[in-house]
Amino acid sequence: MPFLLGLRVHGLVAGREGETRRALPLVEPNDNRQPAGNLQDGVLTLRLVVDSARWYPEAADGPSIDVVAFSEEGRPPQVPGPLVRVPRGTIVNATIRNALADSTIYVWGFVTRPSLALDSVPIKPGESRNLQFEAGEPGTYLYRAMIGVWDYEKHGEREQLTGAIVVDSANTPTDDRIFVINIWSGYTNPKDTTTDANALAINGRSWPHTERIAATVGDSLRWRFINGSGRSHPMHLHGFYFRVDARGDAKRDTVFEAGNRRLVVTEDLSPGHSVTLVMKPEREGNWLFHCHLAFHVVHGANLSDRTNSGHSLHSGDPKLHMSGLVLGINVKPSPSAVAERRTNVRRMNLFVQEGKPRGRAPRALGFVLQRGGRAPAKDSVEIPGSVIVVTRGEPTDITVVNRLKEATSVHWHGIELESYSDGVPGWSGMEKRLAPMIAPGKSFTARLTLRRSGTFIYHTHLNDVEQLTSGLYGAMVVLERGQKFDPKTDHVFIAGWDGDYQPPAIVINGDSASGPPLELSLGVANRFRFINIGPAQRLFFSLRRDTTVVKWRALAKDGADLPRHQAVMRPATQRLAVGEMFDAEFVPGERGEYVLTVGAPATRMKYKRRLIVK
Repeated sequence: MPFLLGLRVHGLVAGREGETRRALPLVEPNDNRQPAGNLQDGVLTLRLVVDSARWYPEAADGPSIDVVAFSEEGRPPQVPGPLVRVPRGTIVNATIRNALADSTIYVWGFVTRPSLALDSVPIKPGESRNLQFEAGEPGTYLYRAMIGVWDYEKHGEREQLTGAIVVDSANTPTDDRIFVINIWSGYTNPKDTTTDANALAINGRSWPHTERIAATVGDSLRWRFINGSGRSHPMHLHGFYFRVDARGDAKRDTVFEAGNRRLVVTEDLSPGHSVTLVMKPEREGNWLFHCHLAFHVVHGANLSDRTNSGHSLHSGDPKLHMSGLVLGINVKPSPSAVAERRTNVRRMNLFVQEGKPRGRAPRALGFVLQRGGRAPAKDSVEIPGSVIVVTRGEPTDITVVNRLKEATSVHWHGIELESYSDGVPGWSGMEKRLAPMIAPGKSFTARLTLRRSGTFIYHTHLNDVEQLTSGLYGAMVVLERGQKFDPKTDHVFIAGWDGDYQPPAIVINGDSASGPPLELSLGVANRFRFINIGPAQRLFFSLRRDTTVVKWRALAKDGADLPRHQAVMRPATQRLAVGEMFDAEFVPGERGEYVLTVGAPATRMKYKRRLIVK
């Protein structure tokens, strides 16, 4: 799986088949509910041990790997490491013992925040070190350890040695939940260098064994999410928005003022970064919160996937279709809930089709909207799918007709809708009424009630990598009542991949070529709608005149209007992770040529589109 984590991993053995493995203490998945240590008179006494352990990131009787993990002295090892949570000003007196026989460990993170530097502290085999610091500014931080001088390219990822540090202020609610992402990857058998194993976990478990979050409509869920891995993770919520209250890294935490907190459905977390968020479920049903890098949530992201273990890329059961960095949220209805009334429903038909291959991708799949009274020709394909333009507040039913020879589904990314229509086969819905995959020759009607205007995505949520990179994605534009979509001033730029290859070939609006120049009028406002829906890869969108970055007005993120202090004129450059959308307004003030550029350092090309202002 060369794309799963972005590199091929080699080396360390996690237990050889047919060989008796020595008894090791079992890792306890850490739900981060119970702080470690003994807090007394303003001093936290903490005794940690780093030693070998056996980790079962899925079921207790599932596959396991032998790892090095943190534990409290005299207690089971944990992944993530024991939670350090104290009030501001607490003196943390931490003793860390290296119980490994032959490896020096290097420890980071036991420092006062904010910190200008996070220097590592070496601890030799059999030795202990005392690290004392005062808990500084309130926030969400992390600590971690590394075994020796690690070569990730040779040895794989060993990021299970990460834990959370939370510093509370006097007014901070403590009824929140803390989640840490940890990753282990490598070959478990040195004689088999063709099959790598991966354990991508949230609080020590991989989907479908991650914790189920129980909530009721109207609840306020406050989460701290920490990326303890060495990779970025764009975390995406289905069905409703979450509010970003704070962002942090290992050195400092930034809390946003009440009027400057964004509403988003996807938030990108760089390595070592954290986000404090609040979500309020508005509708009952089953929802997901997951990494939107396809390789982190599909077949291959679990240990058991390397032997298939009944997993099927085409299965409609989410327990089989998805793996890795996924949390399930089960929302019960409010006792006072009133059924939504839907009248004057607009109806549309969307066909899923396969046509003649184009570009590098071996297949060409596309969503084609029925226009007029006749269905489109069976071999017609639009990549990306047809732009679906709908109106805020107008109930809309979209019947998806599957003309492929395989099953598919459609997820309405960013749309606030009923769970049954959300598009995750075998999961969306509630209790015994779960949405099916759309089998070949069958159809499924998604019921949408558009609650806000903005830019959104619809895309497959089954056999994600192959279907996405073949073209099964498109843009949805929701307008206010009375508005018209004018392609002369309203421009959609949606990025995807042309086939599942490494390095990826990025296509914009289905094409790697720039296309004819766009003609804009001097002084006329243009809305640019940017979308990144490849299976992986951050992309940078920028607008220049000659070599100078011009300015545009930021309007919206993920379909939600930005807070007033962020909806301002600023340099026309924007980074988008997978699953993110961004809207900007550009009013050309000078005649001449401008260039819109989309790309990233690791891509094979940079897309450039000329804009001619007359």
